[in-house]
Amino acid sequence: MENQEALVYTLISIFISLQFLFWRFLRRYNAVMHSGRETRHLNPRSHTLTAESYESDFMSYMIRKSKSVNKALDEAVPLCEPVLKIREAMRYTLLSGGKRVRPMLCLAACELVGGQESTAMPSACAVEMIHASSLIQDDLPCMDDDSLRRGKPTNHKVFGENIAILAVDALIALAIKHTGESTSLDVPPERVLRAILEMVRAVGTEGLVAGQAADLDGEGKSFDNDTGLENLEFIHIHKTAALLEAAAVMGAIMGGGSDKEIERIRSYARCIGLMFQVVDDVLDVTKSSEELGKTAGKDLISEKLTYPKVMGVEKSREYAEKLNREAREHLNMFDPGKAAPLLLLADYIVNRQN
Repeated sequence: MENQEALVYTLISIFISLQFLFWRFLRRYNAVMHSGRETRHLNPRSHTLTAESYESDFMSYMIRKSKSVNKALDEAVPLCEPVLKIREAMRYTLLSGGKRVRPMLCLAACELVGGQESTAMPSACAVEMIHASSLIQDDLPCMDDDSLRRGKPTNHKVFGENIAILAVDALIALAIKHTGESTSLDVPPERVLRAILEMVRAVGTEGLVAGQAADLDGEGKSFDNDTGLENLEFIHIHKTAALLEAAAVMGAIMGGGSDKEIERIRSYARCIGLMFQVVDDVLDVTKSSEELGKTAGKDLISEKLTYPKVMGVEKSREYAEKLNREAREHLNMFDPGKAAPLLLLADYIVNRQN
């Protein structure tokens, strides 16, 4: 009798173990199949998808990434007691929407070289904090003096210039702190330091600050076409492209990319960064404030150097297409399926309407 009971218990244990293994295998199988479907859907060289389905799948990809980023940003700047006005000002611009192109670029670059989204998420958030700080600063009366951003009153219009300036400082400091403190301990410290240095370089006199200073200096000045284009390239490689470049490079560093992979991704990002600004300049003179969510024609009023001003609207569009082709060429060494998000991001930027 005891032997029979032991046999029954043994058979039950074996059955439960087999059931456990079955469900574990099934979950892994479904995850692999889901991953495979996602890669195929984002593969721009696949002949089974139409142009419309590429756009639809990519927009779904962007929405998923944006949701992840928005959640992480919300957690990074909580409204804790006591509720400080400075925190409200930081959150106002940081969480006011936007396309989240820079964080997505960071995450996609990390995944391209074999890393996980979670590994690069603190860096992705940090880049968006820097971007938000630059928007607040850009809109100040002493800079571009704008009153509308993403369809809402600009930060200084809501909180005052003094709090807006402090929010800029706080967001930059938080970006560095967040990258250092929130990145997984599994990531080697030298990678984290390298990523932080990349970000800081993109903000200072080798990046955004240099571009903004040159932009202000060029207002109202006349240039011939060659000199104007040279100055324009300097402004936007530093003011716009530098942060997009840092976003991609930080992701590749966090993902453990080789030096060769990182430099290819850097070159790609510099192309799309410049392309982003060319398209921005064209939209500024071809779209309304309602369509853009910010004041249209502002550059024209301020007599700023822009691509349409130097080379005309059509030539500017052709230049953007040329930069898109160059960006794609820099990713030739990567598997097309894994590079698909970055390839489609380039198409998204060159074709965007706001």
